[in-house]
Amino acid sequence: MHFKPDGYSSVSPYLVVSDAAATIRFLEKALGAQLLRSFPGSRGGIMHAEVRIDDSVIMIADAQPDWPERSAHVHVYVPDVDAAYAMALSAGAESVQEPTRKGDGDKRCGV
Repeated sequence: MHFKPDGYSSVSPYLVVSDAAATIRFLEKALGAQLLRSFPGSRGGIMHAEVRIDDSVIMIADAQPDWPERSAHVHVYVPDVDAAYAMALSAGAESVQEPTRKGDGDKRCGV
């Protein structure tokens, strides 16, 4: 018996956001995310959705009064940081940090 679904990594971020549908559209445009599944909430919106980015699954839901929106930072490795940064900006992201190299050798950006 498997302890997790096939194709899922051991850690999957769960984002509770104010507009899950817009978040999913952004992830599709900016990072090529693929929607795996989505379930509507009884009060409208999205109760639970999952998208795949490369080898990882991110779970997403609309905030509810008893399940409030939370801030989160998610680090995503991509083959081309500059291209991903440009795609994210063109998909509506706001820049937090332009692509740059830090002391650890990784080139990173923030949106």
